[in-house]
This record gives sequence, structure tokens and C-alpha cells, in this order.
Amino acid sequence: MGVFLPEMPFYSKFRSCNIPGMAYLYLTIAIISEVVATSFLKLSDGFTKLIPSGIVIAGYGAAFYFLSFTLRSIPVGVAYAIWSGVGIVLIAAIAWLFQGQKLDAPAIIGMSFIVIGVAVMNLFSKTAGH
Repeated sequence: MGVFLPEMPFYSKFRSCNIPGMAYLYLTIAIISEVVATSFLKLSDGFTKLIPSGIVIAGYGAAFYFLSFTLRSIPVGVAYAIWSGVGIVLIAAIAWLFQGQKLDAPAIIGMSFIVIGVAVMNLFSKTAGH
């Protein structure tokens, strides 16, 4: 039986699907969930506001749930490097666009190095499990 959902034929097929790239779809969902949760963290005002706090909890729950599916076929180090690299860039962009955070040249250069590092790891490392 599933942790969050009862066993259903469709759900079981969705969860254990061996379609190429499915792990990256799960990772994408995990990243988006984490970015949404982190974006609402400031709005939760120390978990004193109900709706933003609920979004934070649901977002992090979904993020780790889908990350667990990702780890069935992508090594944890690679998945976490992608998760953190993409997450940092997306959170910084959202904070810049919607929360008035300033990004100076060193911040942009640093984030560029993170993205380059994740790309190098995925394209050239044997660790990535190609």
C-alpha cells in the first residue's frame, strides 16, 4: 500500500513507470514543489499564517515524495546536485522578480558556476549513470 495514496491500478502504473526520462520528470516535479514551498516560506511569517504555511508543508512533502521516485534510477549525488543547482537559480530569480531581492554580478557569476557544474557533472561524469 502506498504511503500517501491507496493502491490503485493507475497510481501503481504511474509510480513504477519505466518510460525513459520519467526519473527526470519526477525530479522536475520535486524541484518545482520545493521552489514553490521555499517561495512561500517568507510569506508564512514564521508559520503564523495558515495558507502560506500549508503551501510550505505541502510543497516540501511533495518535493521529497517525488524525489524518492527519482532516486530509484538517478544516483542521490547527481539528483541532489541538479535539485540544488536548479533550485538556487529559480529561488534567486523568484526573489528578484517578486520580493525585490537584488542580484549583483558576483551572485550571478556564482549561480552560473553552479549551473555549469551541474551540466558538466551530467554530461561528462560517469557518476551520472548515463
